[in-house]
Amino acid sequence: MKAFCLIVLGIMTTLSWAQPTTTKRARDLGIPFNGTPGTNNAITDVAGVQVGYSTIIKGEGKLEVGKGPVRTGVTVILPAGRNRGSKPAAMYSLNGDGEFTGAHFINDYGTIPGSAIGITNTNSVGIVRDAIGEWQFKNFSDGGNEDFSFGLPVVGETWDGDFNDINGYHVKKEHVFEALDNAKSGPIAEGNVGGGTGMWLYGFKGGTGTASRLVTIDSVKYTLGVLVQANFGYRSDLMVAGVPVGKEITDLMPVFHDPRQDGSLIVVVATDAPLLPNQLHLVARRISLGVARTGTISGNGSGDIFLAFSTVEPQYDEGYTHMNWSVLPKWKLDPIFRATVEATEEAIINVLVAAQTLKGVNDNIMYECPEDRLVEVLRKYNRIPPDGSKKKK
Repeated sequence: MKAFCLIVLGIMTTLSWAQPTTTKRARDLGIPFNGTPGTNNAITDVAGVQVGYSTIIKGEGKLEVGKGPVRTGVTVILPAGRNRGSKPAAMYSLNGDGEFTGAHFINDYGTIPGSAIGITNTNSVGIVRDAIGEWQFKNFSDGGNEDFSFGLPVVGETWDGDFNDINGYHVKKEHVFEALDNAKSGPIAEGNVGGGTGMWLYGFKGGTGTASRLVTIDSVKYTLGVLVQANFGYRSDLMVAGVPVGKEITDLMPVFHDPRQDGSLIVVVATDAPLLPNQLHLVARRISLGVARTGTISGNGSGDIFLAFSTVEPQYDEGYTHMNWSVLPKWKLDPIFRATVEATEEAIINVLVAAQTLKGVNDNIMYECPEDRLVEVLRKYNRIPPDGSKKKK
Protein backbone atom coordinates (compact mmCIF):
# COMPACT_ATOMS: atom_id res chain seq x y z
CA MET A 1 0.00 0.00 0.00
CA LYS A 2 1.32 3.45 -0.87
CA ALA A 3 2.26 5.21 2.36
CA PHE A 4 0.03 8.02 3.59
CA CYS A 5 3.18 10.03 4.23
CA LEU A 6 1.71 13.32 3.05
CA ILE A 7 -1.19 13.34 5.48
CA VAL A 8 0.79 15.42 7.92
CA LEU A 9 -1.10 17.18 10.69
CA GLY A 10 -0.20 20.28 12.63
CA ILE A 11 3.30 20.90 11.23
CA MET A 12 4.85 22.49 8.20
CA THR A 13 6.86 20.14 6.03
CA THR A 14 9.10 21.05 3.11
CA LEU A 15 10.01 18.27 0.72
CA SER A 16 12.29 18.35 -2.32
CA TRP A 17 12.58 15.95 -5.21
CA ALA A 18 15.99 14.81 -3.96
CA GLN A 19 14.50 13.03 -0.98
CA PRO A 20 14.30 9.26 -1.45
CA THR A 21 10.92 7.95 -2.54
CA THR A 22 9.54 4.43 -2.71
CA THR A 23 6.65 5.47 -4.91
CA LYS A 24 6.13 3.22 -7.91
CA ARG A 25 5.73 4.47 -11.44
CA ALA A 26 3.39 3.33 -14.19
CA ARG A 27 5.98 1.13 -15.90
CA ASP A 28 6.69 -0.62 -12.59
CA LEU A 29 3.12 -1.92 -12.69
CA GLY A 30 3.62 -3.30 -16.18
CA ILE A 31 1.50 -0.63 -17.88
CA PRO A 32 2.55 -0.67 -21.56
CA PHE A 33 3.72 2.54 -23.23
CA ASN A 34 5.20 3.10 -26.65
CA GLY A 35 8.64 4.63 -27.15
CA THR A 36 11.99 4.50 -25.38
CA PRO A 37 12.42 6.59 -22.22
CA GLY A 38 15.64 8.25 -21.12
CA THR A 39 17.73 7.22 -18.12
CA ASN A 40 15.37 8.67 -15.50
CA ASN A 41 12.24 8.80 -17.66
CA ALA A 42 12.01 12.46 -16.65
CA ILE A 43 12.26 15.96 -18.06
CA THR A 44 15.71 16.16 -16.47
CA ASP A 45 16.96 13.63 -19.03
CA VAL A 46 17.32 16.67 -21.30
CA ALA A 47 20.85 17.84 -20.60
CA GLY A 48 21.05 21.00 -18.51
CA VAL A 49 17.42 20.97 -17.34
CA GLN A 50 16.93 21.03 -13.56
CA VAL A 51 13.81 20.73 -11.38
CA GLY A 52 13.20 21.82 -7.80
CA TYR A 53 10.27 21.59 -5.39
CA SER A 54 9.03 23.19 -2.20
CA THR A 55 6.08 21.41 -0.57
CA ILE A 56 4.02 22.98 2.21
CA ILE A 57 1.75 20.85 4.42
CA LYS A 58 0.30 22.28 7.64
CA GLY A 59 -2.75 21.85 9.83
CA GLU A 60 -5.96 19.84 9.66
CA GLY A 61 -9.71 20.14 9.98
CA LYS A 62 -11.97 23.12 9.37
CA LEU A 63 -10.82 25.83 6.99
CA GLU A 64 -9.64 29.01 8.68
CA VAL A 65 -8.53 31.48 6.04
CA GLY A 66 -4.99 32.56 6.76
CA LYS A 67 -4.29 29.61 9.07
CA GLY A 68 -4.99 26.48 7.05
CA PRO A 69 -5.05 23.63 6.49
CA VAL A 70 -2.29 24.11 3.94
CA ARG A 71 -1.62 21.66 1.10
CA THR A 72 0.32 23.49 -1.57
CA GLY A 73 3.79 24.33 -2.91
CA VAL A 74 6.00 25.41 -5.79
CA THR A 75 7.65 23.58 -8.69
CA VAL A 76 10.43 25.21 -10.70
CA ILE A 77 12.10 24.17 -13.95
CA LEU A 78 15.45 25.66 -14.91
CA PRO A 79 15.89 25.21 -18.69
CA ALA A 80 19.62 26.00 -18.48
CA GLY A 81 20.39 25.12 -14.89
CA ARG A 82 21.73 28.12 -13.01
CA ASN A 83 22.96 29.80 -16.16
CA ARG A 84 21.64 33.07 -17.46
CA GLY A 85 20.04 33.04 -20.89
CA SER A 86 16.86 32.56 -22.87
CA LYS A 87 15.80 29.47 -24.80
CA PRO A 88 13.64 29.14 -27.92
CA ALA A 89 10.07 28.53 -26.79
CA ALA A 90 6.39 28.58 -27.71
CA MET A 91 3.05 28.23 -25.94
CA TYR A 92 -0.31 26.72 -26.79
CA SER A 93 -3.62 27.05 -24.96
CA LEU A 94 -5.98 24.09 -25.33
CA ASN A 95 -8.43 25.80 -22.98
CA GLY A 96 -7.69 29.22 -21.57
CA ASP A 97 -9.35 29.21 -18.15
CA GLY A 98 -6.00 29.65 -16.43
CA GLU A 99 -2.81 31.67 -16.21
CA PHE A 100 0.73 31.37 -17.56
CA THR A 101 2.65 34.62 -17.20
CA GLY A 102 5.16 35.72 -19.80
CA ALA A 103 3.00 34.38 -22.63
CA HIS A 104 2.98 37.62 -24.61
CA PHE A 105 6.77 37.90 -24.49
CA ILE A 106 7.12 34.29 -25.59
CA ASN A 107 4.67 34.82 -28.46
CA ASP A 108 6.49 37.93 -29.70
CA TYR A 109 10.13 36.98 -29.14
CA GLY A 110 9.98 33.20 -29.44
CA THR A 111 12.06 32.69 -26.29
CA ILE A 112 11.58 32.07 -22.60
CA PRO A 113 12.36 35.37 -20.88
CA GLY A 114 14.76 34.50 -18.09
CA SER A 115 16.10 31.31 -16.61
CA ALA A 116 13.24 29.77 -14.60
CA ILE A 117 9.71 28.45 -15.07
CA GLY A 118 7.42 28.25 -12.05
CA ILE A 119 4.24 26.23 -11.40
CA THR A 120 2.07 26.75 -8.32
CA ASN A 121 -1.52 27.27 -7.18
CA THR A 122 -3.80 29.86 -8.76
CA ASN A 123 -3.54 32.49 -6.03
CA SER A 124 0.25 32.25 -5.70
CA VAL A 125 1.21 33.11 -9.26
CA GLY A 126 2.08 36.69 -8.28
CA ILE A 127 4.42 35.86 -5.41
CA VAL A 128 6.12 33.10 -7.40
CA ARG A 129 6.58 35.43 -10.36
CA ASP A 130 8.06 38.18 -8.20
CA ALA A 131 10.30 35.78 -6.28
CA ILE A 132 11.68 34.25 -9.48
CA GLY A 133 12.39 37.77 -10.70
CA GLU A 134 14.18 38.66 -7.47
CA TRP A 135 16.19 35.42 -7.60
CA GLN A 136 17.17 36.07 -11.19
CA PHE A 137 18.23 39.62 -10.37
CA LYS A 138 20.37 38.48 -7.43
CA ASN A 139 22.00 35.70 -9.43
CA PHE A 140 22.49 37.32 -12.82
CA SER A 141 22.28 41.12 -12.67
CA ASP A 142 25.30 43.42 -12.75
CA GLY A 143 23.51 45.63 -10.24
CA GLY A 144 21.97 47.98 -12.79
CA ASN A 145 18.38 49.12 -13.06
CA GLU A 146 17.22 46.22 -15.23
CA ASP A 147 13.77 44.65 -14.99
CA PHE A 148 14.30 41.38 -13.10
CA SER A 149 17.82 41.33 -14.51
CA PHE A 150 16.73 40.40 -18.03
CA GLY A 151 13.23 39.03 -18.47
CA LEU A 152 9.66 38.49 -17.42
CA PRO A 153 9.20 35.41 -15.19
CA VAL A 154 7.12 32.56 -16.58
CA VAL A 155 4.66 31.04 -14.07
CA GLY A 156 1.68 28.70 -14.57
CA GLU A 157 -0.99 27.55 -12.13
CA THR A 158 -3.68 25.03 -11.26
CA TRP A 159 -6.33 25.40 -8.53
CA ASP A 160 -5.87 23.53 -5.22
CA GLY A 161 -8.70 25.09 -3.20
CA ASP A 162 -10.37 21.72 -2.55
CA PHE A 163 -7.56 20.82 -0.14
CA ASN A 164 -5.62 24.01 0.51
CA ASP A 165 -6.36 27.33 2.22
CA ILE A 166 -5.78 28.96 -1.14
CA ASN A 167 -6.95 32.39 0.03
CA GLY A 168 -4.47 32.29 2.91
CA TYR A 169 -1.53 32.91 0.54
CA HIS A 170 0.81 30.49 2.27
CA VAL A 171 3.39 30.32 -0.52
CA LYS A 172 6.10 32.85 0.33
CA LYS A 173 9.13 33.94 -1.60
CA GLU A 174 11.32 31.84 0.68
CA HIS A 175 9.58 28.72 -0.65
CA VAL A 176 10.31 29.81 -4.21
CA PHE A 177 13.96 30.48 -3.34
CA GLU A 178 14.17 27.04 -1.74
CA ALA A 179 12.84 25.34 -4.87
CA LEU A 180 15.22 27.33 -7.08
CA ASP A 181 18.27 26.78 -4.89
CA ASN A 182 17.56 23.04 -4.56
CA ALA A 183 16.83 22.42 -8.24
CA LYS A 184 18.94 19.60 -9.67
CA SER A 185 19.08 17.13 -12.51
CA GLY A 186 18.45 13.40 -12.11
CA PRO A 187 15.37 11.50 -10.89
CA ILE A 188 12.32 13.52 -9.89
CA ALA A 189 9.75 12.83 -7.17
CA GLU A 190 6.16 12.64 -8.40
CA GLY A 191 2.67 12.88 -6.98
CA ASN A 192 1.99 15.10 -3.94
CA VAL A 193 5.00 17.37 -4.35
CA GLY A 194 5.66 21.02 -5.17
CA GLY A 195 2.88 22.85 -6.95
CA GLY A 196 1.10 19.51 -7.40
CA THR A 197 0.63 18.90 -3.66
CA GLY A 198 -3.08 19.75 -3.46
CA MET A 199 -4.21 18.64 -6.91
CA TRP A 200 -6.57 15.92 -8.17
CA LEU A 201 -6.76 13.81 -11.33
CA TYR A 202 -9.80 12.01 -12.77
CA GLY A 203 -11.39 11.81 -9.33
CA PHE A 204 -8.23 10.34 -7.80
CA LYS A 205 -5.38 12.22 -6.15
CA GLY A 206 -3.33 14.10 -8.73
CA GLY A 207 -0.20 16.25 -8.74
CA THR A 208 3.18 16.25 -10.46
CA GLY A 209 4.44 13.76 -13.03
CA THR A 210 7.17 13.42 -15.63
CA ALA A 211 8.41 11.20 -18.47
CA SER A 212 10.88 11.33 -21.36
CA ARG A 213 11.58 9.84 -24.77
CA LEU A 214 14.70 9.21 -26.87
CA VAL A 215 14.41 9.67 -30.63
CA THR A 216 16.81 9.32 -33.54
CA ILE A 217 16.57 11.52 -36.63
CA ASP A 218 19.07 10.85 -39.41
CA SER A 219 21.37 8.97 -36.99
CA VAL A 220 21.38 11.87 -34.49
CA LYS A 221 19.91 11.10 -31.04
CA TYR A 222 17.70 13.61 -29.28
CA THR A 223 15.93 13.66 -25.92
CA LEU A 224 12.49 15.07 -25.14
CA GLY A 225 11.08 15.36 -21.62
CA VAL A 226 7.72 16.34 -20.17
CA LEU A 227 6.63 17.60 -16.75
CA VAL A 228 2.94 17.95 -15.86
CA GLN A 229 0.97 19.48 -13.02
CA ALA A 230 -2.28 17.53 -13.35
CA ASN A 231 -5.51 18.77 -11.78
CA PHE A 232 -8.28 17.77 -14.19
CA GLY A 233 -10.69 15.17 -15.53
CA TYR A 234 -13.82 13.27 -14.54
CA ARG A 235 -13.56 9.67 -13.32
CA SER A 236 -15.83 8.27 -16.04
CA ASP A 237 -13.47 9.60 -18.72
CA LEU A 238 -10.24 8.05 -17.40
CA MET A 239 -8.36 5.88 -19.90
CA VAL A 240 -5.11 4.04 -19.14
CA ALA A 241 -3.32 2.35 -22.04
CA GLY A 242 -6.58 2.45 -24.00
CA VAL A 243 -8.58 0.82 -21.19
CA PRO A 244 -11.67 2.57 -19.67
CA VAL A 245 -10.35 2.38 -16.11
CA GLY A 246 -12.67 5.14 -14.91
CA LYS A 247 -15.72 3.08 -15.82
CA GLU A 248 -14.29 0.05 -14.02
CA ILE A 249 -13.21 1.69 -10.74
CA THR A 250 -16.25 3.71 -9.73
CA ASP A 251 -15.78 3.81 -5.97
CA LEU A 252 -13.14 5.67 -3.94
CA MET A 253 -14.73 8.90 -5.10
CA PRO A 254 -13.49 12.12 -3.52
CA VAL A 255 -15.17 13.38 -0.36
CA PHE A 256 -15.98 17.07 -0.61
CA HIS A 257 -17.79 18.90 2.16
CA ASP A 258 -18.23 22.01 0.06
CA PRO A 259 -18.65 22.84 -3.67
CA ARG A 260 -15.58 22.30 -5.82
CA GLN A 261 -14.10 24.10 -8.82
CA ASP A 262 -12.99 22.75 -12.17
CA GLY A 263 -9.31 21.86 -12.43
CA SER A 264 -6.53 22.60 -14.88
CA LEU A 265 -3.39 21.20 -16.47
CA ILE A 266 0.04 22.73 -17.00
CA VAL A 267 2.49 20.85 -19.22
CA VAL A 268 6.09 21.81 -19.99
CA VAL A 269 8.06 20.05 -22.74
CA ALA A 270 11.86 20.32 -23.00
CA THR A 271 14.03 18.99 -25.81
CA ASP A 272 17.62 19.18 -27.03
CA ALA A 273 16.44 18.98 -30.63
CA PRO A 274 17.24 22.23 -32.49
CA LEU A 275 13.87 23.80 -33.25
CA LEU A 276 12.57 27.21 -34.26
CA PRO A 277 9.92 28.87 -32.09
CA ASN A 278 7.20 28.16 -34.67
CA GLN A 279 8.24 24.49 -34.67
CA LEU A 280 8.04 24.46 -30.88
CA HIS A 281 4.50 25.79 -31.22
CA LEU A 282 3.71 22.68 -33.27
CA VAL A 283 5.24 20.57 -30.49
CA ALA A 284 3.17 22.35 -27.83
CA ARG A 285 0.01 21.65 -29.82
CA ARG A 286 0.83 17.91 -29.87
CA ILE A 287 0.69 17.88 -26.07
CA SER A 288 -3.09 17.96 -26.53
CA LEU A 289 -3.01 14.54 -28.20
CA GLY A 290 -1.11 12.98 -25.32
CA VAL A 291 -3.57 14.47 -22.84
CA ALA A 292 -6.50 13.17 -24.91
CA ARG A 293 -5.14 9.62 -24.71
CA THR A 294 -5.90 9.70 -20.97
CA GLY A 295 -9.56 10.49 -21.69
CA THR A 296 -10.30 14.13 -20.90
CA ILE A 297 -12.37 16.44 -23.09
CA SER A 298 -10.61 19.55 -21.68
CA GLY A 299 -13.71 20.98 -20.05
CA ASN A 300 -14.82 24.59 -20.03
CA GLY A 301 -13.45 25.34 -16.58
CA SER A 302 -10.09 23.66 -17.10
CA GLY A 303 -7.07 25.86 -17.83
CA ASP A 304 -5.02 23.58 -20.07
CA ILE A 305 -1.94 25.59 -21.08
CA PHE A 306 1.26 24.17 -22.53
CA LEU A 307 4.85 25.36 -23.02
CA ALA A 308 7.59 23.81 -25.15
CA PHE A 309 11.23 24.90 -25.26
CA SER A 310 14.51 23.80 -26.82
CA THR A 311 17.84 23.96 -25.03
CA VAL A 312 19.57 24.77 -28.35
CA GLU A 313 19.99 28.52 -28.79
CA PRO A 314 20.69 30.41 -32.03
CA GLN A 315 24.19 31.76 -32.61
CA TYR A 316 24.77 35.53 -32.50
CA ASP A 317 27.48 37.71 -33.97
CA GLU A 318 29.73 39.74 -31.66
CA GLY A 319 27.47 42.76 -31.66
CA TYR A 320 24.24 40.78 -31.29
CA THR A 321 23.02 42.29 -34.56
CA HIS A 322 22.57 39.01 -36.40
CA MET A 323 21.51 35.48 -35.40
CA ASN A 324 21.96 32.15 -37.15
CA TRP A 325 19.70 29.13 -36.64
CA SER A 326 20.61 25.54 -37.39
CA VAL A 327 17.38 23.56 -37.07
CA LEU A 328 15.59 20.43 -38.15
CA PRO A 329 13.27 20.89 -41.14
CA LYS A 330 9.58 20.50 -40.48
CA TRP A 331 9.35 17.29 -42.52
CA LYS A 332 11.71 15.62 -40.03
CA LEU A 333 9.65 16.44 -36.94
CA ASP A 334 7.29 13.45 -36.77
CA PRO A 335 9.54 11.60 -34.26
CA ILE A 336 9.49 14.71 -32.05
CA PHE A 337 5.70 14.93 -32.30
CA ARG A 338 5.35 11.24 -31.45
CA ALA A 339 7.70 11.58 -28.48
CA THR A 340 5.66 14.52 -27.18
CA VAL A 341 2.39 12.60 -27.33
CA GLU A 342 3.87 9.46 -25.74
CA ALA A 343 5.73 11.24 -22.93
CA THR A 344 2.75 13.44 -22.08
CA GLU A 345 0.46 10.43 -21.75
CA GLU A 346 2.95 8.56 -19.56
CA ALA A 347 3.67 11.58 -17.36
CA ILE A 348 -0.05 11.91 -16.55
CA ILE A 349 -0.40 8.21 -15.74
CA ASN A 350 2.75 8.47 -13.60
CA VAL A 351 0.89 11.09 -11.55
CA LEU A 352 -2.02 8.68 -11.14
CA VAL A 353 0.26 5.91 -9.88
CA ALA A 354 2.50 8.07 -7.66
CA ALA A 355 -0.03 10.32 -5.93
CA GLN A 356 -1.08 9.44 -2.39
CA THR A 357 -4.36 9.81 -0.52
CA LEU A 358 -4.66 13.30 0.93
CA LYS A 359 -7.00 14.94 3.47
CA GLY A 360 -7.24 18.71 3.33
CA VAL A 361 -9.50 21.61 4.25
CA ASN A 362 -12.79 20.70 5.95
CA ASP A 363 -11.60 17.07 5.92
CA ASN A 364 -12.04 16.86 2.15
CA ILE A 365 -10.38 13.65 0.96
CA MET A 366 -8.97 12.60 -2.39
CA TYR A 367 -8.06 8.93 -2.62
CA GLU A 368 -5.08 7.47 -4.43
CA CYS A 369 -5.68 5.16 -7.37
CA PRO A 370 -5.46 1.56 -6.05
CA GLU A 371 -2.55 -0.07 -7.84
CA ASP A 372 -3.75 -3.67 -7.54
CA ARG A 373 -7.16 -2.81 -8.95
CA LEU A 374 -5.64 -0.77 -11.76
CA VAL A 375 -3.51 -3.78 -12.72
CA GLU A 376 -6.54 -6.06 -12.44
CA VAL A 377 -8.54 -3.91 -14.86
CA LEU A 378 -5.67 -3.78 -17.34
CA ARG A 379 -5.39 -7.57 -17.16
CA LYS A 380 -9.12 -7.89 -17.78
CA TYR A 381 -8.64 -6.03 -21.07
CA ASN A 382 -5.45 -7.99 -21.90
CA ARG A 383 -3.20 -4.94 -21.63
CA ILE A 384 -1.08 -6.63 -18.94
CA PRO A 385 -0.33 -10.37 -19.18
CA PRO A 386 -1.47 -12.70 -16.39
CA ASP A 387 2.08 -13.01 -15.09
CA GLY A 388 2.66 -9.25 -15.16
CA SER A 389 3.56 -6.96 -12.30
CA LYS A 390 1.19 -6.98 -9.33
CA LYS A 391 1.19 -5.18 -6.03
CA LYS A 392 -1.07 -6.11 -3.11
CA LYS A 393 -2.94 -3.32 -1.38
